[in-house]
Amino acid sequence: MQVKITSFFRSPDAPQPSNTTVEDFVPSETTEPEIRITYKRQTPKQDSIFCRNNENNLETDLEPESPISLDAPANPISNSSRIINKKRSYAQLHLELGQSDFLLHTCSACGLKYARGEEGDEKVHKEYHKNSINGIKFKGWRHERVISADVDSGVRIILVLDDDPSSQMNKVREVLKMVEGDLGLCEDWLFHKLCKVYLFIAAHRIAGCLVAEPIKTAYRVVSNFEAKSSSNNSYIKKHKSNLTMLQFGGFHFHQEVTKKAQHVKKSERFDDDCDRAIFCEEEAEPALCGVRAIWVAPSNRRNHVATKLLDAVRKSFCADSILELSQMAFSQPTPAGRALASSYCGTGSFLVYNTGLKC
Repeated sequence: MQVKITSFFRSPDAPQPSNTTVEDFVPSETTEPEIRITYKRQTPKQDSIFCRNNENNLETDLEPESPISLDAPANPISNSSRIINKKRSYAQLHLELGQSDFLLHTCSACGLKYARGEEGDEKVHKEYHKNSINGIKFKGWRHERVISADVDSGVRIILVLDDDPSSQMNKVREVLKMVEGDLGLCEDWLFHKLCKVYLFIAAHRIAGCLVAEPIKTAYRVVSNFEAKSSSNNSYIKKHKSNLTMLQFGGFHFHQEVTKKAQHVKKSERFDDDCDRAIFCEEEAEPALCGVRAIWVAPSNRRNHVATKLLDAVRKSFCADSILELSQMAFSQPTPAGRALASSYCGTGSFLVYNTGLKC
């Protein structure tokens, strides 16, 4: 049996009747609640505002995971207020599959890897290629510490120290980053507070850079280049054969044979491999200036830029005197650096020193 509906409207203290049915209920004005519903017509302007507010509320309450059915009828109000973005992204997705240069091209001149046809990569490669081949762009500074200059051509060498303005040091760091990448050095290894940086400026670009530091001692290289070259010349002369005459009809040809191929022993091959290493004397010699690194842009490497930088270092490193060649040392030079030091010093027995810092 169901209780009377009037029981839901009684107070909890009143006793409830038993064995009652819904049919025994008689509505009355005192027990039945009164519910009034009012309808009001709105103007067309108010209808549009009301619809837009309801639409915004529906869009915020709608979960992003809920799918939208394409078969549902279109809402004219929603279509009029919603802006559909028709721009599509055509970004190419690929897997490298273990290949770091899957879609990259390596420039044979500057060594940069980039994606051909990609606008961003092409722009970066173009700028990097110019900087690595011709040097980094340089507009100039108001206050420059000029060591030497050519007024007609605008070529000059400037000196930058650690306590110079931040704008100058930022440009120096950009150049040093290029030098470290070109020479295969570790990042932030080349420069410290005691270093002096010499910049070679030509055609509004930094075409050369030299980093020098103060040192106390250095070691002289043991050079066997002259002895080996003289022995090779004597060997060639020794194996020259006598001049012979070849006659073809009325023509006479003189033939001279030089034996170029020679048997290389294992010991001599070991000596050739050891040429890559640097052998120094045991006793240290006093020195004042250490050349930490030299870099010249490829387009200026036949213009004696490195020699001019070394001359500027000898002229300005010490305030009261000019450095002698015996007071300048080089930091563990590469084969190209060793050839430069030998040419500049006039002998293969030049000074080298250890920086004491591991890359």
